[in-house]
Amino acid sequence: MKIAVIGGTGLIGSAIAAHLSSRGHSVVSMSRSGDQSGPAVQRVDISAATSAAYWVPYLDGIEAIVNCAGVLQDSPGDSTSMVHHHGIANLFAACEQLQIRRVIHFSAIGVDRETPSDFSRSKLAGDKALMERDLDWVILRPSVVIGRPAYGASALMRGLAALPAIPVMPNTGQLQIVLLEDVVRTVEHFLDSDTPARQVVELVGPQRYSFGEVVALIRRWCRWPPAREIHLPQFASSMMYKFGDMISYLGWRPPVRSTAEREMVRGATGNLEGMQRLGLQSKSLSEFFAAEPASVQERWFAGMYLVKPAIFIVLSLFWISTAFVSLGPGWGYGMGLMGEGGVEGTAAALTVIAGALADLVIGIAIAYRPTSRYGLYAAIVISFTYAIVGTILVPRLWADPLGPMLKIWPVIVLHFAALAVLEDR
Repeated sequence: MKIAVIGGTGLIGSAIAAHLSSRGHSVVSMSRSGDQSGPAVQRVDISAATSAAYWVPYLDGIEAIVNCAGVLQDSPGDSTSMVHHHGIANLFAACEQLQIRRVIHFSAIGVDRETPSDFSRSKLAGDKALMERDLDWVILRPSVVIGRPAYGASALMRGLAALPAIPVMPNTGQLQIVLLEDVVRTVEHFLDSDTPARQVVELVGPQRYSFGEVVALIRRWCRWPPAREIHLPQFASSMMYKFGDMISYLGWRPPVRSTAEREMVRGATGNLEGMQRLGLQSKSLSEFFAAEPASVQERWFAGMYLVKPAIFIVLSLFWISTAFVSLGPGWGYGMGLMGEGGVEGTAAALTVIAGALADLVIGIAIAYRPTSRYGLYAAIVISFTYAIVGTILVPRLWADPLGPMLKIWPVIVLHFAALAVLEDR
């Protein structure tokens, strides 16, 4: 069967695409980050899907659709309305037009009961748009999904598990964690044309946990000693959510944002009857951890998760502050070094100004996610350039234990570390 997986580079989509491919299906992974390296990968932008005609060229020969696309909240690069409702409703219309009967659509747990955010409201609207179509549709509503790979909430939980004390947000509801492998098995089950369609199934695990209990289980899985919980006051958690909103405007996708705050109050619990009716026995989180021991990769990831944003914040502020210092309090020092190297007057002033502006551009580029990689490369190049030019003009700086020549090397190493952890998935 030729199957299109929309959102095929995400946590759920990539697992489904890989599993179906291993079972002999022809899978086309469609996502905004698709690299179009071959016929099995297509770059699509749901936000641009303003009509059913947008989808038609991508669906040639497709026999079934699995839609895993989703975004947490609106930002400059993401639209919940388009990704969850309007853009995807046009996909459903195209499927009806092309007679692609089987459509498996991922929604979210609890949207039929409560919609506290644009995320859940748009998810519910997308569900209704699919139900109105003459298709063999299946709507899956998963709880928080955890597997070997991690992204979003599951990645955040791993990062929190690495801390010496576990911070717990106030007013968080209970969670029925569902395993990624159980989600994949459910999709495979419904791709069988003999399986009854036009039904909604909640994907949940057999046990309910508090947020802190899940983090504690992950910590035990990583073989770290127990840690005490610290319940954050409301004002502290609100500041964290607002900071996450601010960061999202720079193109990053932190899981801690105002939408998460509203959704976490509701929790992620549901009914096991749907899976049991299908003969699908979901495993508990503790069973998964017992069968899948954490490797050094999981431990490294957890330990680096919260260090990563700190690295990018530090590097961005380093370059921006260096620019302002060069044009302000450090102007005389910079001009003095240029004079010592034989560059004086206007040429020296222009050199100092050009260097400061370059530092400013690099700092902004590192902070902005779409240009962060280029900013890091530029920072490495200009750092080596400073070292070479400084050695030629003022070689005595190497003898200064607190001078810029010795300090520049740890900074360069930090840039390489940032490049190594830049990707989210």
